[in-house]
Amino acid sequence: MTLIAERVRELTGARQPFVHATVVRAQAPTSAMPGDDAVILADGSIEGFVGGVCAETSVRAAALDTLRDGNTMLLRVLPDGAASFPDAPGAQVVVNPCLSGGAIEIFLRPMLPRPLIGVAGATTPIGAAVVTLAGFLDLEITEPMAYAGASAVVVAGLGRDDEQVIRAALDAGVPLISLVASRTRGAAVLDSLGLTAEERARVRPHAGIDIGARTHQEIALSVLAEIVRELRASSPEPVAAAPTRTAIDPICGMTVVIGEGTPHAVVDGVEHWFCCAGCRDRFVAAS
Repeated sequence: MTLIAERVRELTGARQPFVHATVVRAQAPTSAMPGDDAVILADGSIEGFVGGVCAETSVRAAALDTLRDGNTMLLRVLPDGAASFPDAPGAQVVVNPCLSGGAIEIFLRPMLPRPLIGVAGATTPIGAAVVTLAGFLDLEITEPMAYAGASAVVVAGLGRDDEQVIRAALDAGVPLISLVASRTRGAAVLDSLGLTAEERARVRPHAGIDIGARTHQEIALSVLAEIVRELRASSPEPVAAAPTRTAIDPICGMTVVIGEGTPHAVVDGVEHWFCCAGCRDRFVAAS
C-alpha cells in the first residue's frame, strides 16, 4: 500500500474530510506524471505530489471548493498561452502564469465523512434490518449511546429503554430521532419525557414513510427513507471549512490561497503574497 493510500485509509477511519487528488494526464515538461496523487486537508495543507509549487496553488484553491460543495471536479491546469488538452466538457480550466510549461489534468474527489447513524436495539429484527440496509446506503453506524455528531438515531428497542435512549440522543444534539413504535405508544413515550417544544420536534414518534410496510425489512426501509429525505432536505455545507483568504501574486498575477506556508513578504509596511518563493524573491529584489 502506498503512503497516500494509507493516509486516505487513515483519514477516512478518523472521519476527517479531505480531497483525494489524482493526476490523470500530464504534458511535458511538467514534473507530475499520471497516477501521482495527494490528499488536501480542510486547512489547505497538501500531502503527496500532484505537481510543483505553482501547480499546488491551483490545486489547493480548487480542492477547497470541492470540500464546500461536495462535488467532484476535473481540474485542468495550463501554463499561460499554452495549447490546451482536447476539449473535455465539465472540466474547470485555470491558467497558471507561473507554471513552467506543460499542462496537467487532475481529478479531485472530495472525501466527506459518511452520515453517522445511531441504532438502539440493533439486535431486534427491525434494528438488525436497519443496520443491514444502512450499510447498503453508505451510512455509518455509531456505537450504542455514543450519539455525539450523529445525523439521526433510530430507536428500535421495542420498549426496552426507549426513554433513556431518546433522552441521550436529545442531549447529544441529534437533530432527528426515529422511534419505531405505534402512534399510540409513541405519543405516550414522548408525553412521559416532558420534552420542550424544540425537543419534541426532533423526535418522530411513529418513524418512517408510509409505504404499507409489513416485514421487518420493509419497516427498516421506510424508517431510513425518512431519514435520507430529511438529510437531503437540510442540505448543509458538506464541510464548514475555514473561510479562504486569497491574494494576487504581484509578479505572475496568480490568485493564491493564503495559508500558513504561503510565501509572503512585507515591503514598505505592506504584506504581499506569492505563489512560490521564486516570485517572492524576484519581488523583494526589485523593491
